[in-house]
Amino acid sequence: MTQPSLPANCTLRRAYSGDRGAIFRLVLGAKLDPIQLRWQQFWVIECQGQMVACGQLRQFADAQELGSLVVARRRRDRGLGTLLTQHLIHQASYPLYLECLGTRLAQFYRRFGFVPVSWQELPRSLKIKFSLSRMAKIILRLPVEIMHLTSTSQ
Repeated sequence: MTQPSLPANCTLRRAYSGDRGAIFRLVLGAKLDPIQLRWQQFWVIECQGQMVACGQLRQFADAQELGSLVVARRRRDRGLGTLLTQHLIHQASYPLYLECLGTRLAQFYRRFGFVPVSWQELPRSLKIKFSLSRMAKIILRLPVEIMHLTSTSQ
């Protein structure tokens, strides 16, 4: 996979407390769950003083979750999501998991070495976290995928 480059007028950095509102707006605008947002776990891409992408690495007892990855609609399809995903993968220090809705997102994450896993294969700390997604998949038949990073080859 080719490594995208950050546009000249953009920076990739750790979030700080002043980013909380912008993170919340990006996540809510993407119709993602805004409940478990902790700005301290986020990395952001800022272009010309405006946040255009964010993603977090949530820490659990025996794993990490890549979550809340959002690129502003007007900045999509420019490699920012790929760049941020690669960065978060490289920051991870525990086995890395994620959940996504729909086949398009699952295909996106497969490019990085993520593969679908069953709920039974999850570490204990993530079974509780992903139990609601599991129910939505079974009962509501939503196309929810829980995925695990098996390779960090880029």
